Amino acid sequence: MTAAAFCFSIMNIAIRTVAAELDPLEIAFFRNLFALAFMLPWLAHAGLGGLRTRRLGTHIWRAAIGMLAMVCWFYSVALLPLAEAVALNFTVPLFATAGAAVFLGEIVRARRWSATLLGFLGVLVILRPGFVEASPLMALPVLAAAFMATATLIVKSLARSDSPAAIVLYMNLILTPLSFIPALFVWRWPSGWALALLALIGLLAALAHIALTRAYTKADASAVMPFDYARLPFVAGLAFVVFGQVPDLWTWIGAAIIAGSAIYIARREALVARERPASGAAAAAPKGRP
Repeated sequence: MTAAAFCFSIMNIAIRTVAAELDPLEIAFFRNLFALAFMLPWLAHAGLGGLRTRRLGTHIWRAAIGMLAMVCWFYSVALLPLAEAVALNFTVPLFATAGAAVFLGEIVRARRWSATLLGFLGVLVILRPGFVEASPLMALPVLAAAFMATATLIVKSLARSDSPAAIVLYMNLILTPLSFIPALFVWRWPSGWALALLALIGLLAALAHIALTRAYTKADASAVMPFDYARLPFVAGLAFVVFGQVPDLWTWIGAAIIAGSAIYIARREALVARERPASGAAAAAPKGRP
C-alpha cells in the first residue's frame, strides 16, 4: 500500500508537469493507452479466458464513471496545490460509506455515520468557507472523490462474479477509446519529453493498481488503509521540491480529520465483517449447544 501511495504521488507530479504542455483530457487518454499497453503482457499470459464476463454493461458503466473521476482528478492536479487536492480527495471512503447505505442497502449505524460527518467537517476545515475566497476549482477533487466512490461500489458488485485482473483490464480496454473522443477536441501532438512523461504516468498507474490489489489480497482493508494516507506527505514533499508548493496548517489539520474518520470507518467495517460470520454460525448451531 505504501508503494502504491508512492507511485500515485509520483504520477501526480508527472501529470502536473506535463499539464504545462497538454490539456488534462489528452493526458487522461495517454494514461489509459500506456496503462493498457503495460497490461498486454498479462493478457497474453492469461489468454482470452481472462476476459470472460457476463456483465459487460456493468463494466461499461464502471469505465464511464471512472472517466468522469479521472478527468476531475487530472484537472485538480493540474490547477490546484497538490497537497490540498490530495487531502480533499481523501473523502472517497466517506462517499463510499454513504453510497453503500443508499444504493447497496448496507446497514450503516450511528458510529459510522458520525465518522462520515466528521470527515466532511475536515473538508470544511480545508476549504474554510467565509474565511478564504472560495474557488469553483476547490470542488473538483471532492467531485472526483464522489465519482471514485461510485466506481468503487460498482467494483464491489463486479467482484462477486469477475476476477480483479479482469476488472482492471476491462477498465483500461474501455477507457482508452472512451477517453480518446474528448481528447480529440484539445489535441496537440506531445513533444518527446512529454511523451516520455505520459509513458511514465501509464506505467506508474499500472504499478500502483497492481500494488493496491496485492495489498488488499494479502491483508484486511482496515489494516492497510492507513498506509494509503502516506500520499499526503509524499506528494507534499515532492511538490515542495519540484514546484516550491508549501501546504498550510489547515490543509494538514483537515487531512488528519478526514483520514482519521476514514480509518475509523474501515475498522468498523472490518469488525462488523468478523462479527457477521460468528453471529451466523451461532444462529445455525443446534439449540442446546453453546
